[in-house]
Amino acid sequence: MLPVLPGLEIAEAAVDWAQAWRIIASRFPPIHLFERVSPNPAVWETLIELEELTNPRVRDQVGQIRLVPPERRISGINASWVMASFTHVNPKGSRFSDGSYGVYYAADSLQTAIAETVHHFAAFARDANDPPRREDMRVLVGPISNNFHDVETLRPKEHRTAVMDPSSYGASQALARSLREQHSNGLLYPSVRHRQGHCLVAFWPDVVGIPRQERHLQYEWNGQSVTRYFDYSRSEWLPMPADA
Repeated sequence: MLPVLPGLEIAEAAVDWAQAWRIIASRFPPIHLFERVSPNPAVWETLIELEELTNPRVRDQVGQIRLVPPERRISGINASWVMASFTHVNPKGSRFSDGSYGVYYAADSLQTAIAETVHHFAAFARDANDPPRREDMRVLVGPISNNFHDVETLRPKEHRTAVMDPSSYGASQALARSLREQHSNGLLYPSVRHRQGHCLVAFWPDVVGIPRQERHLQYEWNGQSVTRYFDYSRSEWLPMPADA
């Protein structure tokens, strides 16, 4: 058991998912720079600065590369799907990030990934008072085989409940920050939005496998909620997953 914060302990668990599912908005285009830069990540800052001389939009595309230590960077085909998660930071934060660093979320099934991302898409649309609209989503699938700290082993149990609070991220962000500072790979945790599902959050690019694009979906916001989605691979509308 690893002591993470005063009075708290957590253990690691082996994760071996042949298919880890991740869903992102299709409006975010692929970033190909990470797939063609030097295999030496230590010189990426210099190469990116040179690229900016002819393409001033490179900085916006690449994001904050300095957030990722050179020894933890990855490159090659589809590496951008992973790297972008760590260099384009959500300043509002998320369950396991306080907004000062990027993380990579994935789920153990497509249905869990849909339930998790639909929840956040609907919350954003609701807060923005969006009228009925639709959003295309890109589904990524890749292997993950590594050790992650398991939230279900977190002691005491009362803090485990706080970490998995459906709406408050204070306890979960504090836990993640402490673990990341100790170079943890990330966290395995039960899905809050899909019963029986599991998710993980990776703190570094080099602890997950590089994914491929699997299909496209479309979420439908009816002005109040998301009750169905369109699966382009099946050419049909489907109801939201049970227990979502």
